Amino acid sequence: MTRVVRVYETGGPEVLRLEDIDLGDPGPGEARVRHTAIGVNFIDTYFRSGLYPAPATPFVPGAEAAGVVEAVGPGVTAVAPGDRVAYVVTLGAYADARLIAADRLVRLPDDVSDRDAAAMVLKGMTVRFLLRATYVVGPETVMLVHAAAGGVGLIMGQWARHLGVGTIIGTVGGPEKVALAAANGYTHVIDYRSEDFVARVKDITGGRGVDVAYDSVGKDTFPGSLDCLRPRGLWVSFGNASGPVPPFQIGLLSQKGSLYATRPTIFAYIATPDELRETAQDLFDVVRSGAVTVKARQEMPLADVAEAHRALEGRRTSGATVLVP
Repeated sequence: MTRVVRVYETGGPEVLRLEDIDLGDPGPGEARVRHTAIGVNFIDTYFRSGLYPAPATPFVPGAEAAGVVEAVGPGVTAVAPGDRVAYVVTLGAYADARLIAADRLVRLPDDVSDRDAAAMVLKGMTVRFLLRATYVVGPETVMLVHAAAGGVGLIMGQWARHLGVGTIIGTVGGPEKVALAAANGYTHVIDYRSEDFVARVKDITGGRGVDVAYDSVGKDTFPGSLDCLRPRGLWVSFGNASGPVPPFQIGLLSQKGSLYATRPTIFAYIATPDELRETAQDLFDVVRSGAVTVKARQEMPLADVAEAHRALEGRRTSGATVLVP
């Protein structure tokens, strides 16, 4: 039997139920992966709460994990039993093991541990598309990152610094997170609990504003993120940690300086096997070079998944959290 975490009705962390199932064998094009570490991400809470609708109920949350291939189905050549792998998908990772399309798996380098992989594949590949595709940053870029001490934020500060970005501004909540972000590549860190982040951004940039604002917070940082942008700057809304951004008239972008806005998702950037492999390779290369360090800062047993969600939503975590089956 295999333990899985199921959601029968959306709601708070209490709806996460640990159950036993008979997993079965992989079908054509599939692999069975025994998990060794599972990433915890805000997207998991969005499906659990109903903010993002799941295709059916019950469902198993979880978007990233690492583990070992136990078996493969007919026609699978990309991976073999015994391979160490990781993946990013929409649902299904909160389990001891799972069946998954084999072409969504990436092999792990020998010097990347399973726990580090589960802490980095979704978050790291998200940073990769944000910095190298959604807005291509460089030495002249002035950028703003909300939740700079979170899992994505810590990777983003380091990677942006590696790419030569000169001005990297982050926002965080509390002095401990200020210090953490400052140690991970940020040139300026704003504590939104004690400072007006819009005013501080204007002060730091001499009134110019930033070229791009990366916003995974949502409701609480809107429309402030728009007010931080220079004319024709780009607002990248890629998360809803505080709740969804409220509907707004598109004319607001004109009023605030002919601004651009986008709402990207990682799955549009890794849609094909080639895109997935290229993105994963870039991530592994920058980590193995030492330019970016990613470690799980919190580890919990899979059985404590509800507490992991409470800690994440309560902003009691920093960096990445992984569940261990």
